[in-house]
Amino acid sequence: MNDRALTTNPFDDDKLREECGVFGVYGHKDAAALTALGLHALQHRGQEAAGIVSFDGSHFHSHRAMGNVGDNFGSEEIIQQLPGRVAVGHNRYSTTGGAGQRNIQPLFADFESGGFAVAHNGNLTNARRLQRELVKRGSLFQSTTDTEVIVHLIATSQKVGVIDRFIDALRQVQGAYSLVALTNDQMIGVRDPLGVRPLVLGAFDGAHILASESCALDIIGADFVRDIDPGEMVVIDRDGLRSMKPFPPMPRRFCVFEYIYFARPDSIADGISVYEARKRIGAELARESSVPADVIVPVPDSGVPSAMGYATESGLPYELGIIRNHYVGRTFIEPADHIRHLGVKLKHNASRHVLQGKRVVLIDDSIVRGTTSVKIVEMVRNAGAREVHMRIASPPTTHSCFYGVDTPERSQLLAARHTVEEMARYIGVDSLAFLSIDGLYRAMGYEGRNNAVPQYCDACFTGEYAIPLTDQEGGDHVTQLSFLASLR
Repeated sequence: MNDRALTTNPFDDDKLREECGVFGVYGHKDAAALTALGLHALQHRGQEAAGIVSFDGSHFHSHRAMGNVGDNFGSEEIIQQLPGRVAVGHNRYSTTGGAGQRNIQPLFADFESGGFAVAHNGNLTNARRLQRELVKRGSLFQSTTDTEVIVHLIATSQKVGVIDRFIDALRQVQGAYSLVALTNDQMIGVRDPLGVRPLVLGAFDGAHILASESCALDIIGADFVRDIDPGEMVVIDRDGLRSMKPFPPMPRRFCVFEYIYFARPDSIADGISVYEARKRIGAELARESSVPADVIVPVPDSGVPSAMGYATESGLPYELGIIRNHYVGRTFIEPADHIRHLGVKLKHNASRHVLQGKRVVLIDDSIVRGTTSVKIVEMVRNAGAREVHMRIASPPTTHSCFYGVDTPERSQLLAARHTVEEMARYIGVDSLAFLSIDGLYRAMGYEGRNNAVPQYCDACFTGEYAIPLTDQEGGDHVTQLSFLASLR
């Protein structure tokens, strides 16, 4: 894209981005159509590309393309090209270096035992080392995704049978992952031993469903059965479902940012309502950092539940002082220099009626680079707000994520380089406060972080990485981080 272009892509916001959504159906005549619907519900987890692989009992069929689910699977003609009673699908969001047709999932390979398709949400932290070893042994890589490392490990395993080969491969990888795979006669779901990335099991009309979030079950009318446990592999075939635990048990480390931002608010994540968790986070934020004000205003859409919780706890009125345009889509124009700065107004507009003369508390879920926050605050002030206070429903994001989330290099994270006071001056607010790490854990039902068992993955706030960063060791940070960013 021309660097002078004005982008109104709603996914270019200054936010952390989840890296993928996965969905699978076993045992339904409309497997591909159901998978497309499931991917629609998971669109927030990846907007760059989508793919579905189906199996009709004798042949695998695939359709993968850049763009949103509706763009790729909105026609009956495409769905009819994906026959069979089993299917797996994938939504993808990649970072610089990882885009392109060859990286769209599900990936497919022909093994001696038959076809194998796999969809992956997460990131492997030793993919570079494993890829180097596999190339030395003769493997030829066709993509730049870490998912392909798993495929080659299965192909070169000395174990007998695809399940044992799959387990053998996963015992060699480090990282966070939820995988849904198809073979000639099975659908397989597996979650990493720490359970960083989510995966749920559902049932619909006699079929088994696997999905990244429970909201994807709701869209097709499926029943939520349970979460796939950390370190659990489920194998589904014509005889039903069997579960195995092929990895040593480890403490849970579910990604706490799923509750803050990633998951849809109507999902149930690890047994907890995302919507209710966000309201509790907002209430805790109000208890920690209240300020005299007239109105509580969310930054749409991710700040809405937390702002509701904050308003209820503080006793202040909640108002939609910023309205988001949900119909912007992807627009690229080349405006004159004097109107370039108006781009944010294509997505958000401040309501002068609500804000004029008011002391406003803006609630947002996080600050990454801070660029969008600057524009939002300026917009609110231009609408007549007398004071603008910003409250963030998470601790400061000070570290990059290596477990399947698109984060900038640490040098680009505003909270890694500045104090809260400096950040407040940069954003242009009268005051700024973040939820404390203990406050986050209290909102999740614990007395504090040190009393939380199981503990969440909170490395983006604390820098405490629960899974080894093998591809980071002994190498240049920027080079290694850029490589990891491409492996999605």
